[in-house]
Amino acid sequence: MATWKEFSEAAPRIASVFVRRHTATGNLCMLGTLRSDGFPRISPMEPRFFEDQLWLIGMPNTTKFHDLARDPRFCLHTATVDTHVSDGDAKLFGVVQDVQDKVLHQRFAEALFEATGFDLRGREFGHFYAADLTSASAVEFTDGRLEITIWKPGEPERVVRK
Repeated sequence: MATWKEFSEAAPRIASVFVRRHTATGNLCMLGTLRSDGFPRISPMEPRFFEDQLWLIGMPNTTKFHDLARDPRFCLHTATVDTHVSDGDAKLFGVVQDVQDKVLHQRFAEALFEATGFDLRGREFGHFYAADLTSASAVEFTDGRLEITIWKPGEPERVVRK
């Protein structure tokens, strides 16, 4: 598993596509979790980068966070509306860890307020999930060809061209 910092150093091409698409959609991604009956759930999510980590944080008591509390596995996909995927897209796979550090939560809330004006300062956070990445992939079109970049921990990125 890898933190965002470790992942972005090991897989810079995929990280670049993820950040580009994440930024272009106003931070919107689609989060895949597993429901209690084992079926997949897809939910909108605005993951945040903070202190070299990717965080999955949001409104408390939502089903996606109940899913992650029960089964920490996830898939995070950049929101794609272009059927030609001309700007690429990326998927991250991993598990979350619920980090219950009140000082970290308040640093996060302060940084969020400074960056967006959204004020969560002084509030309690229920779940505060750090994403540990287990694999990732990205798709891009380069010179009219589909390029799929794949990463797994301990391996370099590899590109498959179609």
